[in-house]
Amino acid sequence: MSGRRVDAKVVLLGQEGVGKSSLVERCAHRRFRPGPYQNTIGAAFVAKVMSVGEQTVTLGIWDTAGSERYEAMSRMYYRGARAAVVCYDLTDSSSFQRAKFWVNELQNCEEGCRIYLCGTKSDLLEEDRRKRGVDFHDVQDYADEIKADLFETSSKTGQSVDELFQKVAEDYVHFTAFQVMTEEKGVDLGHRSGAYFYSCCHH
Repeated sequence: MSGRRVDAKVVLLGQEGVGKSSLVERCAHRRFRPGPYQNTIGAAFVAKVMSVGEQTVTLGIWDTAGSERYEAMSRMYYRGARAAVVCYDLTDSSSFQRAKFWVNELQNCEEGCRIYLCGTKSDLLEEDRRKRGVDFHDVQDYADEIKADLFETSSKTGQSVDELFQKVAEDYVHFTAFQVMTEEKGVDLGHRSGAYFYSCCHH
């Protein structure tokens, strides 16, 4: 890892094979490498500098292993995360059920972590709409329930990838400004909703 200061820790979670590594590759390096990818063991790290207005924000993005045998290791990497991008494959309904597992994990262990739902491989739906395995409205209802933003992305074409990570950076900046303003007024942030960024007894 480089010596670059990271403003916000972001973790990617999701079932093995949903395309988390491709998402990071597109975000950080603006490229897509056709598979097969070697499965991530533990986690891989990349720092991404984002611009929000006149500010710059460095996101420290952790791409975690999706295999169930690495679950305990993934928990270690999402500890203290400010944001979690929970991924599922738009063509695979079982991957969405697995995404719900990770959301429950975060809600139980990292309730201050803001959640973003990310459907991957939208380019496959452009080729054939019948490949959709996860209904958009079902996911939107779930996103509303857990107060998460929802993005349908393609690492191959780049669809909505920049928008996803830009939203993560903007939410971090806006909450940080809100936190400073509120603390100056002497309001206890401990009772704020989990829909905002805050660090929950970590770092």
